[in-house]
Amino acid sequence: MANKTLNTNHALYQYILSISLRDSSVQQNLRNENADTEMGIMQISPDQAQFIALLIKLIQAEKIIEVGTFTGYSTLVMANALPDHGKIIACDINKAWTDIALHHWQQANVDHKIDLYLAPAADTLDKLINDGNANQFDVIFIDADKINYLNYYERGLTLVKPGGLICVDNVLWGGNVIDNADQSDDTVAIRDFNAFLHTDDRVDISLVPIGDGLSLARKK
Repeated sequence: MANKTLNTNHALYQYILSISLRDSSVQQNLRNENADTEMGIMQISPDQAQFIALLIKLIQAEKIIEVGTFTGYSTLVMANALPDHGKIIACDINKAWTDIALHHWQQANVDHKIDLYLAPAADTLDKLINDGNANQFDVIFIDADKINYLNYYERGLTLVKPGGLICVDNVLWGGNVIDNADQSDDTVAIRDFNAFLHTDDRVDISLVPIGDGLSLARKK
């Protein structure tokens, strides 16, 4: 028994994956491709992706927004968790990365569930709001430039319906959030976002120490 979260070393983490991860062949291939690239660290961990997929199924989500798509691993996992008529609006600005994503979405036969918007995410979110989509989405997953986390969160809060879920990645930032010597823009932005979310009474919250830290905010 333990009264705090257990430390996870490499061996224990590999055990967790070995007895819990249910990865499709396309998901595994994409993870392997990402691991061979310098930017592969940007992909969320497979256990975190599976956790989000479970949440999607638990709340019976049908409409999702993803802010920050990279090569589409998290998008792929979320799309697999949606019903066939479900839809993800995926926001990114990098065509080279999202071309890789499109290939794997097609391989997995989930591309019909995903609408990719190659534009600054704030612009896409603003357009959704201006087009009358407030309170229409079940989930928003934020995993993009840290400086704009609060901006994405506020727009997401407008777009998700009451009872909807905002998931925010990288909130522990490799542990740098507690290193006062680290005053880089990204680290400060995450610290500020975390502090803001802690006191935001518009939502119910939980910070889950999975992957690089995942904050969950349920809109009241």
